Amino acid sequence: MPMFRSATPSQNGSNSNIHSAVHSAVHSRAHSPSDFDTSYDDSLRAQLKVRGLLPPHVESFELQKARCLEQIAQKSNTIDKYTYLSNLRNTNTNLFYRLLMDNMKEITPLVYTPVVGEACLKWSHIYTQPEGLYLSYADRGNLRAVLDNWPAEKVDITVVTDGSRILGLGDLGVNGMGIPVGKLALYTGCAGIHPERTLPITLDLGTENEENLKDPLYLGAKMHRVTEAESLEFLDEMMIALNDKWPGLVVQFEDFKNPFPSLERYRNTYTCFNDDIQGTGAVILSGMINALKLTGIPFKDQRLVFMGAGSAAVGVAKQIVQLFVKNGIPEDEARRMFWLVDSKGMVTDDRGDKLQEHKVYFSRDDNEGKQYKTLEEVVDLVRPTGLMGLCTIGGVFTESILRKMASFNDRPIIFPLSNPSSKSECTFAQAMEFTNNKAIFASGSPFPEVEADGVTYYPGQGNNMYVFPGIGLGTVLCESVHVTQEMIYASAVGLADSLTEEERAKSWLYPSLDRIRDISVSVARHVIRASQAENLDKNKTLQWLSDADLDTYIRTKMYNPAHEHSPAGSPTREIHGFDTKPHSKF
Repeated sequence: MPMFRSATPSQNGSNSNIHSAVHSAVHSRAHSPSDFDTSYDDSLRAQLKVRGLLPPHVESFELQKARCLEQIAQKSNTIDKYTYLSNLRNTNTNLFYRLLMDNMKEITPLVYTPVVGEACLKWSHIYTQPEGLYLSYADRGNLRAVLDNWPAEKVDITVVTDGSRILGLGDLGVNGMGIPVGKLALYTGCAGIHPERTLPITLDLGTENEENLKDPLYLGAKMHRVTEAESLEFLDEMMIALNDKWPGLVVQFEDFKNPFPSLERYRNTYTCFNDDIQGTGAVILSGMINALKLTGIPFKDQRLVFMGAGSAAVGVAKQIVQLFVKNGIPEDEARRMFWLVDSKGMVTDDRGDKLQEHKVYFSRDDNEGKQYKTLEEVVDLVRPTGLMGLCTIGGVFTESILRKMASFNDRPIIFPLSNPSSKSECTFAQAMEFTNNKAIFASGSPFPEVEADGVTYYPGQGNNMYVFPGIGLGTVLCESVHVTQEMIYASAVGLADSLTEEERAKSWLYPSLDRIRDISVSVARHVIRASQAENLDKNKTLQWLSDADLDTYIRTKMYNPAHEHSPAGSPTREIHGFDTKPHSKF
């Protein structure tokens, strides 16, 4: 959708610049970029007053997509493909989402990981047009007024980052805007959240990235990061302003270096969740649910080693603890089935350093005074059934470690979960080669299948896009007051349950991304039921629907770019399949 309501000429600009600005403002009010769609028939073109402004041939969706795919193929590198798709999303939203939905496996890596990492690194250098809302520390005390500049009257969901820990790339400051932009594109493509009801937000609270501070093209404030107390004060103002402007909207926090304070601060006051902690945990939990079935080892005998003890690792581990508890293992016993390793070695009570608060829950006290400094030492000690990687150290799952995992287990669980691909703890090919093709594998980044002895093996990818779109959709549809841990857990169960019999027969951990909308329906239904069970849902009418009817309801509420043909402002224009009404969330 157009980002600006009008053009404001500079007071120091020439008359010609002023006239140009006024002309642009008038023209922008006359036409939306989405009006220029070559699939519109003559009647719609006449209604939109674009006859003669479009080439005369009325094209099918298939022809449009063929041209897009041809143009993508002609781009010489991935960042050019990213910028082409970004421009397409801003100039013909419906065509972009038709392309994404019909080519999910091919387009998603170009829209989000891994290419979005490169885009964020270069954001200030490839910038051409606004794609979200920047809330600057300089605007503190005035954030509610800044929100009024956003052109959408209704927002259902926002993704917020402060750019302090983008993927595995570190502090990128405002260059992290690519993350909320990409995440919300997947909310729309995967779960049908209407693009006009989404809001990407990047907080400019400074940066500790010296390259950014020295870069003349860097688009953020040239200052070091504010203190944690100042950051939380800023977030307090933002959360109040957001909920005053759009009451009940869902806030997803993303890529904060320390994500725990904001989540703990707001989870019981606002409708919010953190995808790095909860979404990552849910999608990996879902993969583990299916992986544990394949090992044949009882839950009580599982031993899981984590390489990485940051927020994402702890979030994943706590989700799996919940699975064990729900299957009859006392919590204190369940948490002791985990061994976490960070840059200083195995996390223990007597290691000599002050542990970050989130690590304490899994800290070991049974090491008898001995400190284990490397991952391989811990693997030798524990003889784990599963090895999880969330440390962003590429190749840390060495040949020696992988061969040991295969010697300990008939079907070792190997989950190198770090993004992007260069940070993955091992590749799928390495995991299969060094375990004699026995590994039960899931990664955070995509890897190609492996051919061995006439058999094709397919890697699982524990991509958060399996769950967070459905979490958001379910939360919005039932108008849940909060996003609770039970709802996050339910999203994992919904994903695990979405496998087809054919996929289970192939020992897949995750379903095909070609079915992402059906998957999101399953996730959303489970999230809605969990919210209802806790009496957090404000849309009580959904409680009376059977599961089958609820699935139908969810599908009818999902944005379908193939059906968005009526002009903006028309009373027949539909959002999520229903005529919009002032009191409706959709």
